[in-house]
Amino acid sequence: MTRLSTLPSTREQARRALLLIGAPASLRLVADVHGALFDGDLTVAALVALVRSEKKGHEAGAAYRICPALQPDLTAARGLLTLSTWPLANRVANPPADLLAAIVRIAEFIAMREAGGATVAALLRRLAEEVPGGPEAYAVQAPAALADAARAALAGIPVPPLPPETTRRWAALEEQQQLFGLPRVPQQRGRG
Repeated sequence: MTRLSTLPSTREQARRALLLIGAPASLRLVADVHGALFDGDLTVAALVALVRSEKKGHEAGAAYRICPALQPDLTAARGLLTLSTWPLANRVANPPADLLAAIVRIAEFIAMREAGGATVAALLRRLAEEVPGGPEAYAVQAPAALADAARAALAGIPVPPLPPETTRRWAALEEQQQLFGLPRVPQQRGRG
C-alpha cells in the first residue's frame, strides 16, 4: 500500500524555516520554528540526515541547498544551518548576533500573524530566555515587546565586516567547498 503525503519534503520544510529565521541557526531552532509556525514533521534527526544527504548528493546548479554555516576560517560551523543562496556574509556565523536577529524576525512574524497556541508560546518563552530583558518583555505583552528587546540587545553587539581576504579566499574555492566548508585540519599533539 502506497501512502501519499501532502507535507513538503524535509528540505523544503528546512528552507521555509531558514527563510523566516534569516540567519545561521541551530538545528534545534530550525526544527522548533518550523514545528511552531508551519505544518510538517521536521526534526533535528531529519535535519542531520538532510545535511549529510545534501553533501553526498550535491549537484551543480541546484536552486538551493541546506548547508552548514561557515566559520570565519571557512570551515563548517557545527550544528548551524544556512541556505546556499545566502551571500557569504550571511553564511558566516556570528552566534550572539545571529540568534538575536533571528529572534527579532521570528517574534515580528508571530506578532504579524497573531499566531498563538501552546507551541508558539513555548517557542517565545524559550527565545525570550536568550534576550537580556527578554523574559520581562515577553511577560509584558508578547511577541512585539520581545522583538523590541532583541533589537535593542542586537544594537549593542558589534558585527565586524568580513575581511576582504576571506571573501577572496571563498571565491577561489570549488563550489562544494563554498557550500559545505573547508575540511578541518586535525590538531597535532605536542610531545611532552
